[in-house]
Amino acid sequence: MDADTRERLKAIEQALLARWPETRIEPSLDRISLLCDALGSPQLSYPTIHIGGTNGKTSTTRFIDSLLFAHGLRTGRFTSPHLEEFRERISINGEMIDANELIFNFNDIAAYFDFVDSKSPHPVSFFEAVTGLAMASFSEHPVDVGIFEVGMGGTWDATNVIQPTVTVITPIGMDHMEYLGNTIEEIAETKAGILKEGAFAVLASQEPSVAKILLKRAAELGVDVAREGIEYEVMERKVAVGGQLLTIRGTKDVYSDLFLPLHGRHQAGNAAAALVAAEAFFGDQHLDLEAVKAGFLAATSPGRFEIIRRDPTVILDAAHNPHGAKTLANTMQEEFT
Repeated sequence: MDADTRERLKAIEQALLARWPETRIEPSLDRISLLCDALGSPQLSYPTIHIGGTNGKTSTTRFIDSLLFAHGLRTGRFTSPHLEEFRERISINGEMIDANELIFNFNDIAAYFDFVDSKSPHPVSFFEAVTGLAMASFSEHPVDVGIFEVGMGGTWDATNVIQPTVTVITPIGMDHMEYLGNTIEEIAETKAGILKEGAFAVLASQEPSVAKILLKRAAELGVDVAREGIEYEVMERKVAVGGQLLTIRGTKDVYSDLFLPLHGRHQAGNAAAALVAAEAFFGDQHLDLEAVKAGFLAATSPGRFEIIRRDPTVILDAAHNPHGAKTLANTMQEEFT
């Protein structure tokens, strides 16, 4: 990347960061809805998959992306936060968006941020702006499927203007209580807001009180669901060098000898949810076993129990809440001496 491109990217990032930060939230879909309307609803120009929950969202989103790309689809993936460079949030075909594409797309829509600012009591936030940029970028590319990770919560998250074909809810725990509520049930109610009529729902294993809320919401909407441990499951998991070997029973087939180059029982659960989401997305068409194997083999999730050095072993993990910390401790005890 030349110096001029690097400077232009830096200027765009600074312009975005000058907006409300991700730590400051005014719960509403009004601004993102107005922005999408002004842009011509790019988020409705391709089918989408929506991933919410407390922990495992990013990994599950990345697994779905890898599986669908291995099946020959052009994929757009939106995740947050980023680790090193903000372009990571917007990926096309498994790679962060090309710098020049991002510059073009930002310049194309930047004026619309100011337009929405002028029409709203609160300005478009950093997260809303990046979400809109992702939606427009996927439309411009174009992609065959947009895969969107929820930023925070669900009901009023900026990603919740999409109309998904499939919704995935990963395990729900206590996190962001200042915005989502002080009980796991209150948090579940907010996260259940991404369930939509007509969208198949994949539900990871949950606390009983959480499962009850999610299933009640799904029933109200007439949504078909696949529940971990009932409609789908990890049948077998073996710790292997550099990851784990899985057998997963999906809703259509049993998939054996799947090597996942990530550690932890929780990642096996994320992989199973991703696989069932891919099954649901393809509808009556069965997945290709070799493509499934290739998709998982190529899967990565930086900062999620990532071994960045050996001798001594150095592990990088983004656990930032009680559920994540417990999962990290369990993985350490189960898979490392």
